[in-house]
Amino acid sequence: MALLVIQFLLVVLVICSAIFYVINGLVVGQFAQESKQNYPTPDPQSVSLLIPVRGLDEDAANNWHSFCQQNHPQYEVIFGVMEPNDPAICTIQKLLKKYDHVRLIYCLEIHGINYQVSNLMHLLRASRYETIIFADSDIRVTPDYLSTVTAPLDNPEIGMVTCGYMDHHPRFLGAAMASLNRCVEFLPAFLLGRALDGGLKFALGPTIATRRQVVRAWGGLEQVVNRIGSDFHMGRLAHNAGFRVELSAYILDNCCGQESVPQVVQRELRWARTIRINRGIQYYGLGATFGLIYGVLLVLATGFAPWAVVLVLAMYAIRLGQAWAAIHTFDCPGLYRWWWALPLRDVVSFGVWLAGAWGQRVYWRGRWLVIQPGGTLQES
Repeated sequence: MALLVIQFLLVVLVICSAIFYVINGLVVGQFAQESKQNYPTPDPQSVSLLIPVRGLDEDAANNWHSFCQQNHPQYEVIFGVMEPNDPAICTIQKLLKKYDHVRLIYCLEIHGINYQVSNLMHLLRASRYETIIFADSDIRVTPDYLSTVTAPLDNPEIGMVTCGYMDHHPRFLGAAMASLNRCVEFLPAFLLGRALDGGLKFALGPTIATRRQVVRAWGGLEQVVNRIGSDFHMGRLAHNAGFRVELSAYILDNCCGQESVPQVVQRELRWARTIRINRGIQYYGLGATFGLIYGVLLVLATGFAPWAVVLVLAMYAIRLGQAWAAIHTFDCPGLYRWWWALPLRDVVSFGVWLAGAWGQRVYWRGRWLVIQPGGTLQES
């Protein structure tokens, strides 16, 4: 009797996973249609591009050059470095000599536990223009980046624009695992969250485009300087202040370089615990979506019964179709060569979800932090 109950539960979980994959495929298809929408070409806005930096990521020089080579009539790029001996300073100083619209601010006073937001607070005060972009330092952009992500802000109802991100051409297994997660799992789930919420109520950190008046309306960066998932909270605060949050059709290129699989898992565990704190019960609902795990258990529990094998194969065919749709829509052709790693990615994702279901400690840029109830941070 107990075995029958287990088999029944596994069947339900396999079917739930298949339904989840279908829905993910549908929301990705909807995004593909939205991406064809052309916003009216507004008069170009003067933009302050604010980039907090700590250390040198792989290929940082090329990433930062891409920020400085925009097809945009008037913009400034301001890098912020907290420590006077940061190795990034030398590279940024070379940019200062080449581009007259680039500035560097360093030796910054710490305002809170979240050093990245603390850095941004200084950069925001030093910036000149009404339209601002908070950008991570480890992304690479094309010359139309500024114009594309700021175009929706011409609509006064839209207060924030954010972007998906992934490594479009991963060269190593760790990078491929990270990119598969973002392409076939994270961004589709982000789109599903948007659908369930009736619109975006949160943002993604690698790029947040907004206006200075919007930041003032939700109380300023001081509201998120001690929080984990500051990007999530910025989007939520903007929404609560009465502004729409939009997802740009622009997909950022976030090169993961030679990251090892353990490094990727450590970062994803931080994200998992952040999502659990911020999304609550929805996080635990993801437990019903790991079809490969439940499928293997079902086949074993039924002694390789033909009906179970057929059900699991059908479910995973849907999974492969959903993954293909995401790779195609988000323009990540480099992931096709890593197709074989998708089952491994599914197993790792289950492990990360399980580990993220409890615990408060996270590792972030060389620091161990503890997430407090409500999402605030303190040193471990």
